Amino acid sequence: MVILKYILIVMAKTYTQLHIHCVFAVKYRAAMIQPAWEAIIHKYITGIIQNNGHKLLVINSVSDHLHLFIGLNPNQSISEIMRLVKGDSSEFINKKKFTSRKFNWQEGYGAFSNSHSQIDSVVKYISNQKEHHHTKTFKEEYLDMLNKYSIPYDERYIFQDPI
Repeated sequence: MVILKYILIVMAKTYTQLHIHCVFAVKYRAAMIQPAWEAIIHKYITGIIQNNGHKLLVINSVSDHLHLFIGLNPNQSISEIMRLVKGDSSEFINKKKFTSRKFNWQEGYGAFSNSHSQIDSVVKYISNQKEHHHTKTFKEEYLDMLNKYSIPYDERYIFQDPI
């Protein structure tokens, strides 16, 4: 009984600071996210993030992909929150008939951890996505991110090419 009390006391003193930048694409990187409903899907995804106990720092998208920056609650894995965000939001987009054909997110995602000192620069980077993509494709951006974070990859499996 004493050991159980000690474990509960230690668990109550868990402190974390987990900032995760997530990136995922529309299937085949199709330009399906439209300005007319972009804000609606951002609000919907914000609700998913917050209802799961995480803090959304910023969300933004362009026509073929979306960026999230969250303060991650350690009670849920990154893979679980991404499964919920992608699955629930694609279902929502399809129910609302925002697109003339079925909407899907591409399989997989990028998740990059950032320190507290990087918060402002990541928020600014995500906020400026539309301007940023006047000069760089999403694939170029994503490969740059993988290289910046020294993540090994096989380019054959980065994305399914557009059809």
